[in-house]
Amino acid sequence: MDLKERLHSHLIQIVRDRNPYLASAGHFYVQQYIREELGQWGTVEIDDFAVRGRIHHNFILDLPPLNPPLGKGGKQEKKQDNLPIIIGAHYDTVPGTPGADDNATGVAVLLELAAEFASRPLKYPVQLVAFDMEEYGYFGSSHHAAKYKQQQQSIRLMISLEMLGYCNNNPNSQSYPAGLKYFYPNCGNFIALIGNLRTVSDMITLSRNIRKSGQPCEWLPVPNRGLIVPDTRRSDHVPFWDNGYPAIMVTDTANMRNPHYHQPSDKIETLDLDFLAGVCGGLVDAIRYI
Repeated sequence: MDLKERLHSHLIQIVRDRNPYLASAGHFYVQQYIREELGQWGTVEIDDFAVRGRIHHNFILDLPPLNPPLGKGGKQEKKQDNLPIIIGAHYDTVPGTPGADDNATGVAVLLELAAEFASRPLKYPVQLVAFDMEEYGYFGSSHHAAKYKQQQQSIRLMISLEMLGYCNNNPNSQSYPAGLKYFYPNCGNFIALIGNLRTVSDMITLSRNIRKSGQPCEWLPVPNRGLIVPDTRRSDHVPFWDNGYPAIMVTDTANMRNPHYHQPSDKIETLDLDFLAGVCGGLVDAIRYI
């Protein structure tokens, strides 16, 4: 299968009501699918966390790097090459939606990145994480970021995959938070990178190489943990921002483009699978240049 077909195959399995409270059967099914798919490439850690007395699970796959180059005296060239890139996507939904764009697309791309970076490792360690309970307040990613903070561990970069498959090529199909429309396209056919100021150089590198792959891409740096533009604080990158880590959200901008956001109509049929494959392929190429 080519990339588009593989993504579609993932979506067929993931797109279903999977709210952790009101659609627990679908939620469990998708958990098992994620675990099996990631398990092809290594040992999957099931990381438990509690929310209001109930146990939830993140699924984690750690992939080793290529052997880092050795400098003089056999020492590694760059200390930061040992730091992991964390790539995450949430698999839960709000009640009453099959969540095709939000966030089956992010999970599907996460699974493809796992396969790609297991087969052809990066110079950095890569950690793939499927987060639960994003829709209730980023509980899964908050748990994960807090572990790094408590252990005083650094990371190279966190990338949150959040809604990657909706495209609209019509003029005026893209809206923005106040003031931003003057700086960005009015056509909703690009993928967006939104990062804190520590990630500016990475966003420049990523966006340039995503565009080289043929996928339109825009990027937005936000100061002060995004508090000045609350719409930038709407996914699993936020706990990493709040803990002082470099983090980027990759997004099709959700309800600023997609009318099916958090609706029963968020189905596979509303997605642009060529766009999704372009985003995934662009990320594969671009992350290698970090």
